[in-house]
Amino acid sequence: MTMHASFMAEHGARLADNGYAVIPIMPGAKVPGRCSGGEWTPYPDWSRHADRPTKPFEIDIWQRWPGCGVGIACGTVVGLDIDVTDAALAIQLTDLATEIFGDTPCLRIGQAPKRLLVYRAETPFAGRKRHPLEVLARGQQFVAHAIHPATGQPYSWPQDSLLDVPLASLPAVTEAQVMAWLDQAYALIPAEMKPRTLMADSAPAGAWKGPSDPRGTFEAVQSALQFIPNEDLDGASWITMGAAIKASLGEEGRQLWLDWSRQASKSGASGRSDTPERRWKTLRPHSIGAGSIYAMAIERGWVPPAEITLNAAAAERAAQPHPAAAFLATLNANRANQAAEPLPVPASILQPGGVLQMLVEECVRSALRPQPFLALGAAICAVGALAGRKYRTSTDLRTNIYIAAVAESGGGKDHAPEVIRRCFDLARLERYLGGENIASGRGMLSSLEQHPARLFQIDEFGLFLGTVTGGRAPAHKAEIWSELMKLYSRAKGIYRGTEYADKKDAPRVDIHQPCVCFYGTTTPSTFWKALEGGAMMDGSLARFLVFVTDVDRPERNRGAGIVAPPAGLLEALKAIARGQGDPPALGNLPDVHVVPMSATEEPTPFTVPLSVEAEAIQERKLAEEDAWARRVAGTPQAAIVNRLGENASKLALICAISRDPAHPQMTEADVTWGWALAEHCARTVLRDAQRFLADSEFEKRLNKAIHIIGKHGPCSRRDLFHKGLKLTAREFGEVIDALVSNGVAVETPPPPYSGVGRPPGPRYVLVQPNSEMAAEQAAEDE
Repeated sequence: MTMHASFMAEHGARLADNGYAVIPIMPGAKVPGRCSGGEWTPYPDWSRHADRPTKPFEIDIWQRWPGCGVGIACGTVVGLDIDVTDAALAIQLTDLATEIFGDTPCLRIGQAPKRLLVYRAETPFAGRKRHPLEVLARGQQFVAHAIHPATGQPYSWPQDSLLDVPLASLPAVTEAQVMAWLDQAYALIPAEMKPRTLMADSAPAGAWKGPSDPRGTFEAVQSALQFIPNEDLDGASWITMGAAIKASLGEEGRQLWLDWSRQASKSGASGRSDTPERRWKTLRPHSIGAGSIYAMAIERGWVPPAEITLNAAAAERAAQPHPAAAFLATLNANRANQAAEPLPVPASILQPGGVLQMLVEECVRSALRPQPFLALGAAICAVGALAGRKYRTSTDLRTNIYIAAVAESGGGKDHAPEVIRRCFDLARLERYLGGENIASGRGMLSSLEQHPARLFQIDEFGLFLGTVTGGRAPAHKAEIWSELMKLYSRAKGIYRGTEYADKKDAPRVDIHQPCVCFYGTTTPSTFWKALEGGAMMDGSLARFLVFVTDVDRPERNRGAGIVAPPAGLLEALKAIARGQGDPPALGNLPDVHVVPMSATEEPTPFTVPLSVEAEAIQERKLAEEDAWARRVAGTPQAAIVNRLGENASKLALICAISRDPAHPQMTEADVTWGWALAEHCARTVLRDAQRFLADSEFEKRLNKAIHIIGKHGPCSRRDLFHKGLKLTAREFGEVIDALVSNGVAVETPPPPYSGVGRPPGPRYVLVQPNSEMAAEQAAEDE
């Protein structure tokens, strides 16, 4: 055999220009290959070149490979392979093709008189094999220019070749026409040329890569058998097929076996003792099953339909509820709420009175885009810090409080913290302000050692969370979150500092009744992304009151101006800092700084009493909280609900101090307001946590896919990837399968192919949530 320099270098570019999908062929073979370091190996993924135009850089690479032949990927191209050695019959079969399709100028000869006729498919279809004839179509290929392995000579094109005829100029054929030719042509094949065994034609042992489970599904086996005709096959093939069907389907396959057997003229003939019925009873299959049937069918052109499941075990799993079904059902039922506007803030919540009201009004007056609800959160933290270590409830709850203010970027959420800082500076209360960033847990504790009541206002709180939580957080950053959680519960006791070996330079510092108030502003995506899936269960999220604005981008305030808090507001803030009781006369030095509190000072807070009416309301609401907690016990909601009474009491305490710091008493209005606000925040966080948080990595992927499709509309897999769902092909398949099989999304056809780039894939659209299910779920949540 003569080694040709490279057929690819000689013909590849021209064939590609004529519109053909070109692939490299191994020297001396008929299969696609690739060359690396002069060594040729089979190219199993060659079919990826079939669905798009061949690119010039690919030809440039392949033409450098020694001896590289040229193959044509079928799909739009169709090849009729006439593999007969009788010259007269080969011509007869060619004439039949001309009669049905018209004459094709492109006829290829490898080993005469065998030949291949080339046509163009109007619509691509699967091929079919009926030895010695084969229709080469979608997913198959043939050699156009190379050395034939049997003759040692180049393939020839007696008339025109594909180099001379562009793809668009080939005669067009339909699947029905081609299959009609195959039926008529096969009828002309003499009996001695037809195979008498399935084994000679089927895939070699070990070639089938399907499921190891021998069991198949009835629909798949029935479909495959249509491509394996029983044309008086030999006895071994007959028994082999029977064993494969029985291993695949058990007794359910008996009728398929009988129908397939009786395709042959000799089956059940008079006088024969070995009938299909009798043989079925004696079959004892082993080492064979559905995979063998599928392999023989695929060899003959069967393409398993996408809607058919091949493996019985997979079908049984599909019949069972999907592992994510319950999770997705909950998502589907609540999607009406998830897609709705944020829960509206009741007007009564925005009217707390006292210093809280004054702070909110100053924030609203001076803001370019007023956010009164977020301003209320900032005001609560400010009053809580000033009242730290001076007031408590009868159950020893303090005014330390953590709030996360959530709004989209550009919505005005950063204005309230600036107003609070300005008010504290003008009132000479800056000692209550912590830094605007926290570098480490030790840094935060050092701040509290200097002054044990501090307000920390952190911008970009979601990004801050991302650096202090999770397994990859540096130790000094992770300490911040850990210390915040501990400080929250130490407000009525002693925070005992860290023990160091060097007692002289690093003595332990204890902080008596520390009061940390924390206010962080963040966008929804960064906030929920930063929280781990277990944040609801471990209580981290429960310590925060989450304020979600009901208007992401408020109307512009044309009266916005410089922050200039009135003197009355500043005096009210200083009165809270002085604490309970009639304040002493200040003489003519009202602005002299009060001596800062010592970290080791043991304060004696004033216990703020409840009025009789307030106590009755408190008891009733605590009973309601207990009932709610029992309903959600053991679920991720439990931690949020279990903190509800504590948060409501703290809010009522702060509201009472805000109204009258000298003689505070929690009234019916204070308690009602505190519970209303605490319940609003709890329902908001429970609703949004279902949307953004998940307890497993798979649920996180489902959540993210739903969020992306819901936000951007119909999305292909490529769209999902580019919009943030970075998954492998297998992981994508699992997510899409879960969404579609559980009715959360539907697959829609791809848009028309423009002919440029990769053909578009199907798109996925969310199903409209079931309003009845949503209503039921909402009622259940209540």
